[in-house]
Amino acid sequence: MNNSVAIVDDHTLFAQSLKNLVNSFENYEVCGVYKNGEELVDKFKANQPKPDLVLLDIRMPIMDGPETMSWLKENHPNQKVLALTMEDDEETVTFMVKLGCRGYLLKDIDPDEFKFAMDEVVKEGFFYTDAVSEAIKNRNKENKFTNLTKREIEFLGHACTEMTYKEVANEMNLSPKTIDGYRESLFQKLNVRSRTGLVLYAIKHRILLL
Repeated sequence: MNNSVAIVDDHTLFAQSLKNLVNSFENYEVCGVYKNGEELVDKFKANQPKPDLVLLDIRMPIMDGPETMSWLKENHPNQKVLALTMEDDEETVTFMVKLGCRGYLLKDIDPDEFKFAMDEVVKEGFFYTDAVSEAIKNRNKENKFTNLTKREIEFLGHACTEMTYKEVANEMNLSPKTIDGYRESLFQKLNVRSRTGLVLYAIKHRILLL
């Protein structure tokens, strides 16, 4: 039985091309194309069969990607969603993942890697591109966690919120310099290079329930 896929993208030509591509993949079939999140939400509210996977754009009119993810997180938290967008800034990536997005891809991705990403999300639940995977590739969480201090774990929790590092310092009653030390220490211990990497690592290894 084919995996059903819903496409949510306001660019008609791209969405149609994406539909043709997905339908060409073995074991996949597009069950609907929607111009914005509101149209997808209407489908869910109509109690129609839910797609196995949603391919979601970020920038759309009426109801954009983050708004759609927020609704899905509250109403259908187990829905698998793969972001497919041109937005590659750290803040957007982090925010979407925190809302429950299972993977984040750019639209210029190679079709073979795109197919692999879909397979991984459907089968394993998550997929990260090579750039992100490099930051969280070490899955031996037992060894990693034993190297983390209580304060580092506390900092990691705050780093996965929307607080700035300065606000984290105030929250933990520490100096910004000490916070910088925790950040650099975690970068080294977890083999990540950015705040996005910290968030993705925490979610990947279920350290935090966001």
